[in-house]
Amino acid sequence: MEGDRVAGRPVLSSLPVLLLLPLLMSRAAALHPDELFPHGESWGDQLLQEGDDESSAVVKLANPLHFYEARFSNLYVGTNGIISTQDFPRETQYVDYDFPTDFPAMAPFLADIDTSHGRGRVLYREDTSPAVLGLAARYVRAGFPRSARFTPTHAFLATWEQVGAYEEVKRGALPSGELNTFQAVLASDGSDSYALFLYPANGLQFLGTRPKESYNVQLQLPARVGFCRGEADDLKSEGPYFSLTSTEQSVKNLYQLSNLGIPGVWAFHIGSTSPLDNVRPAAVGDLSAAHSSVPLGRSFSHATALESDYNEDNLDYYDVNEEEAEYLPGEPEEALNGHSSIDVSFQSKVDTKPLEESSTLDPHTKEGTSLGEVEGPDLKGQVEPWDERGTRSPAPPEVDRDSLAPSWETPPPYPENGSIQPYPDGGPVPSEMDVPPAHPEEEIVLRSYPASGHTTPLSRGTYEVGLEDNIGSNTEVFTYNAANKETCEHNHRQCSRHAFCTDYATGFCCHCQSKFYGNGKHCLPEGAPHRVNGKVSGHLHVGHTPVHFTDVDLHAYIVGNDGRAYTAISHIPQPAAQALLPLTPIGGLFGWLFALEKPGSENGFSLAGAAFTHDMEVTFYPGEETVRITQTAEGLDPENYLSIKTNIQGQVPYVPANFTAHISPYKELYHYSDSAVTSTSSRDYSLTFGAINQTWSYRIHQNITYQVCRHAPRRPSFPTTQQLNVDRVFALYNDEERVLRFAVTNQIGPVKEDSDPTPVNPCYDGSHMCDTTARCHPGTGVDYTCECASGYQGDGRNCVDENECATGFHRCGPNSVCINLPGSYRCECRSGYEFADDRHTCIYVDECSENRCHPAATCYNTPGSFSCRCQPGYYGDGFQCIPDSTSSQTPCEQQQRHAQAQYAYPGARFHIPQCDEQGNFLPLQCHGSTGFCWCVDPDGHEVPGTQTPPGSTPPHCGPSPEPTQRPPTICERWRENLLEHYGGTPRDDQYVPQCDDLGHFIPLQCHGKSDFCWCVDKDGREVQGTRSQPGTTPACIPTVAPPMVRPTPRPDVTPPSVGTFLLYTQGQQIGYLPLNGTRLQKDAAKTLLSLHGSIIVGIDYDCRERMVYWTDVAGRTISRASLELGAEPETIVNSGLISPEGLAIDHIRRTMYWTDSVLDKIESALLDGSERKVLFYTDLVNPRAIAVDPIRGNLYWTDWNREAPKIETSSLDGENRRILINTDIGLPNGLTFDPFSKLLCWADAGTKKLECTLPDGTGRRVIHNNLKYPFSIVSYADHFYHTDWRRDGVVSVNKHSGQFTDEYLPEQRSHLYGITAVYPYCPTGRK
Repeated sequence: MEGDRVAGRPVLSSLPVLLLLPLLMSRAAALHPDELFPHGESWGDQLLQEGDDESSAVVKLANPLHFYEARFSNLYVGTNGIISTQDFPRETQYVDYDFPTDFPAMAPFLADIDTSHGRGRVLYREDTSPAVLGLAARYVRAGFPRSARFTPTHAFLATWEQVGAYEEVKRGALPSGELNTFQAVLASDGSDSYALFLYPANGLQFLGTRPKESYNVQLQLPARVGFCRGEADDLKSEGPYFSLTSTEQSVKNLYQLSNLGIPGVWAFHIGSTSPLDNVRPAAVGDLSAAHSSVPLGRSFSHATALESDYNEDNLDYYDVNEEEAEYLPGEPEEALNGHSSIDVSFQSKVDTKPLEESSTLDPHTKEGTSLGEVEGPDLKGQVEPWDERGTRSPAPPEVDRDSLAPSWETPPPYPENGSIQPYPDGGPVPSEMDVPPAHPEEEIVLRSYPASGHTTPLSRGTYEVGLEDNIGSNTEVFTYNAANKETCEHNHRQCSRHAFCTDYATGFCCHCQSKFYGNGKHCLPEGAPHRVNGKVSGHLHVGHTPVHFTDVDLHAYIVGNDGRAYTAISHIPQPAAQALLPLTPIGGLFGWLFALEKPGSENGFSLAGAAFTHDMEVTFYPGEETVRITQTAEGLDPENYLSIKTNIQGQVPYVPANFTAHISPYKELYHYSDSAVTSTSSRDYSLTFGAINQTWSYRIHQNITYQVCRHAPRRPSFPTTQQLNVDRVFALYNDEERVLRFAVTNQIGPVKEDSDPTPVNPCYDGSHMCDTTARCHPGTGVDYTCECASGYQGDGRNCVDENECATGFHRCGPNSVCINLPGSYRCECRSGYEFADDRHTCIYVDECSENRCHPAATCYNTPGSFSCRCQPGYYGDGFQCIPDSTSSQTPCEQQQRHAQAQYAYPGARFHIPQCDEQGNFLPLQCHGSTGFCWCVDPDGHEVPGTQTPPGSTPPHCGPSPEPTQRPPTICERWRENLLEHYGGTPRDDQYVPQCDDLGHFIPLQCHGKSDFCWCVDKDGREVQGTRSQPGTTPACIPTVAPPMVRPTPRPDVTPPSVGTFLLYTQGQQIGYLPLNGTRLQKDAAKTLLSLHGSIIVGIDYDCRERMVYWTDVAGRTISRASLELGAEPETIVNSGLISPEGLAIDHIRRTMYWTDSVLDKIESALLDGSERKVLFYTDLVNPRAIAVDPIRGNLYWTDWNREAPKIETSSLDGENRRILINTDIGLPNGLTFDPFSKLLCWADAGTKKLECTLPDGTGRRVIHNNLKYPFSIVSYADHFYHTDWRRDGVVSVNKHSGQFTDEYLPEQRSHLYGITAVYPYCPTGRK
C-alpha cells in the first residue's frame, strides 16, 4: 500500500467504487477551472484557427469511436462548441436551430462562438496517457456503477477556453467581457464510448448568442447541449437525438448541477457494440431519476431540475444508485412518428423497449431480483454496517477532493511516450485498473425502515430497500407499486402554489420555488414573518392537584429573518400556567421550525413543512415528575398561518404564584434521519421571588417525525447533526390577562465550539437592520443587503404590504373576489360558484345535482340558484308535485298556469313555459329573468346540450330550415357573422350591413340607429366623400361600378384570395398562409410581397381599408400596401426610427402604434404617418410587442428587460399607464388581444409558456407551457398562431386544450418575425 499513498492520502483507484460514490457525491463545491482535464499546447493539443465559423482538419483516431450504433474513425472540432464525425456545413444551416441536426453532433455548448482577435482559443487532441484515461474512467464508473470495469484505451479532448460570443462590430464599442470555458472528453475502450461534459464555476458567462440575421432585434437563443445521430440513411428521416437544455436557466444550471454528483460534470453513454438506441445519461447524481435514453420512448425528469432557478448558495446535490433509476413510458403517438428523439427538456419521442440494465423489484412479492451478473469481491469489512435503526456507524474517512479532479501543475511527457504516467498525487496507474464493481453479487431484499423517503442502508453485506419502520410513537407504513406510479400530471395540485412539481423514477415530488422555502407541499416566503394559530389541551397534575383545560388558544409570531419566536397561550388555569413557565420548549418548537439558518444548514420548516408531529418527554429533577407534550402540525390555512394542536399530559412540579422562571441561553443538538429528528438535552432553570432563588433542572427527549418525499434522491451533503443556539429566552405569566408567554431567539447551524473568532455576517446572527418583512442577503465579510419578502415592497430596510388585489397582481379568476392579506392574498368565490382544483378559478355550481326537486319535477339550474318545475300531468311548486288528472289543459298550459301562480311570490325565479296557439310547447324556451335559453322536445323536456347563456345567440330549435334557392351573398354572410359576434342583438351604435331581398348591399348604409351614413358600391365598399354628418342623409343611387383599370402586379406581389388568412414576415418577405376554418392550408401558402434589402419585423392589418402595415428594422421605416391587385408599397414613417419592432393598428381611430427597442420608445401616428407623437420614453428597456383594444380604448405592450420583464397597459392617449404583469415572465416576445374572448395573451420565450389574462390582469392562466422559442403571436377563433425561431415556422395551438395542432415550415429556412390575421370583415368584439 505504500505505493498507493502520498502524504497519507489514499488513491481513489484502490478504493472500491461503492466507497467512491459517496465521496464523489459528498462534494458540494462547483468544479474549479484547474480541475478540468489537462489541456494546453504542452499537452500536445492542436489549436483551432481563430475565426467565427472554423472547422478543424480531420482528426484520424487511432481506434474507432462508437457513436450510437456506428463506428467512426474521423472527428472534427468546430468553433461553435460542437464535435462531429464529419465536416460541418455552413453555420447558418445549424447554429441557430433546434436539435436534431442533419449531421452527427456532440455539442457541449452549441452557440454562435467567435474566437477572432484573440478572444479565446479552441484546443483538441487524442490522448492515451494513463493520467487522463484514469480520471475519465473514474468519472464514468461514478456515473455508471454497472460499468465498474470500464477501462478506456483512448480519449479525445476538446477544450473551449475563454471563448466569446459572436458580436456585430459597432464603431467605438468594446467587445463584451463575457467569456466561456468548457470541455468535452470522449473516452472509449473499443466496445463502449462515453462522453464527459465539464463546466467549471463561472465558466459560462454568456448563456446563448444572438442570431446574425436578427439585426437590431435583441434576441438571444439559449445554447444547445446534447447529441444527434444525424439523418438516417432511409429517406433522409430524422435520427435519434438527446437534448439537455432548452432555456437560459437550464444552460446556467449546467455548472451548478450534475448527473453524477460533481457540480459541473456530466456523463453520457454515447455508443456501444451492443444495441444502444439513444444516448444514456448517468443516473447517480443530483438528477438521479433523470433522462436516461434507454430504453427509448421513456420519460425524463432532468427538465424540471435544469429549468429551476438555482442559487449557488443553496444548491442541493443528490445521489442514487443507477439500479434505482426507472424509466417511464413515453407518449404512444410520438412513437408512431418513427423518430428516435429524446428532448431532456420535454419528453422522449422514441419507441418503448424493455429496460435491460436496471435491477427491478417485484411489487407483488416485494423481493428483488438478483444482481447475479455483477461480480466483485465481498465488501464486508470495507463498509461500516448500519444498525437496526437505520443509523450508521462512523463514516469512512473523507478523501480530499483533489484526489478525484486534481490540479495539473506539471504535464507528463508527450502521450507517445509509452511509460506509465504517474497520477498527480504520485500513485502509479496500472495499465488495467482493477476496480471492484459498485455492488457485490448479493441479493436485494426488502426490510422495514423509516417512513417515506428513507434511503436504503447497507447492513451485513446485504443491499436493502426500506419500506416501513416505526419512529417514536408514530407508525407510518408506506408501500409502493410501480404499476401505480403517481406523476405530476395528475398530482401537481398537491404542491404549494409557490412550488414546482418534479417527476422521479418512482413518483413525483414538490420543491419550493426561488424566494420561498419549505418541503414543497408547504412553502412560505423567505424573510417574511410567520404566524401560528392553534389549540392547547391538557390533563395535568400540578404537584398533586389535577388541572384540566381544553382547546385554549395558542398564537405565535416569528420574525423569520432574525429567528425571534414569540408564543402566547391564553386562559390556562393559573396553577398549570405557573407550573409550565420553565417549559420553554413548548414555544421553542417554533424556534427550531423557523430558526435563522447559518450557511449549509436548514431549519425545521425547510424539511418538515407544515405537517409533522413533535413528541416531547420532560423529566424534572429532583422530583422525577414526568410530562409528555405532543404538538401536531396540520398544515397552512388560507392565510398561510400554521395550524397546530398541542396536548400536555403528566405531572409537573408546583411553582408558587408570583415566582418567575429564568433560563439561560442554551444549545441543543438535533440528529437527523430521513424522516425523523431527535434531540436529548438537560437544562437548568431558576425560580425567583424577591430574595428567594432556587435552581432546578429537567431532562428533555424530543422526537419530530414527518413525511419526506421518498421519490427524490436524498442529499448526501445535508448534515446529520445540527446545533440550535437559543438565547434571549423569556417566560412570563400574567395573571390578569391569563396569558402564558414564551420568547426565544434561535439560530441553527453546524456543531461548533464557542471559541470561533471569525466575524459572523449579520444575516446569520440576526444583527442586521433589515425590516422584519425582508430577506437578508449576506455579502463579503460583514456586508449584506436587504430585499423585501415576496408580497411586500420597499427598499428592504422599510417594507410595506403589497396589495395584490388593488394592483391586479393576483390569480383570482372570474366570479371570484380577491382579499388582501399581509404579504399575500386569497381568493373567494361568489355565491353560486365554487373553486376548481387550481384553487383560483371559480366554477359554476350545479345545484340540480343535489336532487332537491320532487321526483316528478324537472330542475333548472341558474347562476347562484335553481328552480323546480312539475312535469306534465302534475302541479305544485316543484318541491312537491301532485298528479292532475282532471284538467283539460295541455301539459304546457298546465305548467304555465302553475308557474304563473308561483311567480306571484316575492323573489320567485321560476321559468314560465311558452306555449303556441294550440297549447304545445314552443321549441325554444327562454327564462324571463335570467336570459338562459334552451330547446325542448314536444313533452317540454330540455334537449341536452342546447342551453345558451344570457347575451349569446339563442339555439336553433325545431326542424332545419329548408334549403334556400341561392347561396348567401357577401352582404348576408357579413351580416350573419357580425350578428353572431354581437351576441345576436346589436347595440344601437353597432354597424350591421343592410342587404336587399336579393342579398345585395343597399346603397345607403348607416351606423346602427345613428345618423352617420354613407354610400357603398356593389361590393359594400364605402364611396369616398359620401359620409354624412348628423341630420344629413347622403344621396345614394344603385350603380354598377365600372371595371377598374389598374397597373399589372409587380413580379414580387401576389394578391391574396378572399377569406381569413395569416400574414407573417420572414426577412425581406411577407408570407401568405390561408386558413380553412382554423386549419393551416399549407399547400396554398405563398409570398405576398418581396421587399429586397428589408428586414420586416412587426406587421398588422387595417380591416377598413384592406391595408397591411409593417416595420422594417433594416430600412428603419414603417410602410404599408393595399391588398388590392397591383398595389405599390408606400413608406409612411421614414425618420426618427432605429429598431421599430412591434406594430398595432386601431382601425376605429385610424391610428397606429409601434415600439422602438433601441430608442426605448412607444409612439403613435395616424395611419398616413401624420400627427406623430411619443407616448412613452421612460421606464422602458426592451419594448417589443404591442397590441391594441380599440373597443375599450386600451393599449398593451411588453418589455423583455432581462432584469425586470413586464407587460404594461395604458389608455390609447397614453394616460393611466400601469404594470399589468411582472411576475413569472421571462422574455415576453409576442402579444395579442382577442376582441371576442376579451383576453390578452402572450408567448414567452423565457418561460416557454403561452398565457392569457383578462384586461385588468386577473384570471391569468397557462394555455401551453412547452413552447420552443416564440417570437410573435396572433389569436383567431379557437386557435393561437405563433412564429417560432427554433422551428422557423408558424405553429398553431388550440386555445381550449393547449395542444399543438399543426405547423407550417416555409421552404426557405430563416427566422420568422411578426404574424397577424386578416379577416374578411372588421372584428369588433364586445365591451
